[in-house]
Amino acid sequence: MQKKLIAEFLGTFWLVFGGCGSAIFAAAFPSLGIGFLGVAFAFGLTVLTMAFAVGGISGGHFNPAVSVGLTVAGRFPGGQLVPYIIAQVIGAVVAAAVLYLIASGKADFQLGGFAANGYGEHSPGGYSMVSALVAEIVLTLFFLVVILGSTSSKVPAGFAPIAIGLALTLIHLISIPITNTSVNPARSTGQAIFVGGWALQQLWLFWVAPIVGGALGGLVWKLVGDSE
Repeated sequence: MQKKLIAEFLGTFWLVFGGCGSAIFAAAFPSLGIGFLGVAFAFGLTVLTMAFAVGGISGGHFNPAVSVGLTVAGRFPGGQLVPYIIAQVIGAVVAAAVLYLIASGKADFQLGGFAANGYGEHSPGGYSMVSALVAEIVLTLFFLVVILGSTSSKVPAGFAPIAIGLALTLIHLISIPITNTSVNPARSTGQAIFVGGWALQQLWLFWVAPIVGGALGGLVWKLVGDSE
């Protein structure tokens, strides 16, 4: 169990460090910024690479909503759910701390949004709380369907990390303008702790919506997928 929790810590750390780090340091870099497209691919690549690296140890969840969805679908033992979520949140918070340490070394450092998730005036595109709630639920639901489907015994083995990474890329391409994209309560928590204020006040949505979406994804897969 210890190795599984360490793997989940490392995977979630890499997801936040790589994904949020690309948003903080590279998205708007003068003349050469990677923009929304680059950030979307960065998040997808973090999951793809760590799913290959440590997915064989822990299953490669890196996300409380994924762990919940897999539990609902009967693919993950409920007794391990809380330890997994704790390891994921710690990994995200430590990654956010390292990002803050690096970012604060710049002479004219200003924290800004710090890649935190938000709605209303804190949504990149000014989208409402309802828009954010619906987007996060629907996107997390389909993320779980992709995860459960691509790891099914009825599809070729070994390709799941590619499908999952590309799905997360697509999710970011859709929803960065809406919420800055969460679909992951751990990722949202790490950044919100350092932003404080509004980010902590709005954090509830980025726990509730992904967890609901993940659970719904697990239920949908039980209806249409295999019985593993």
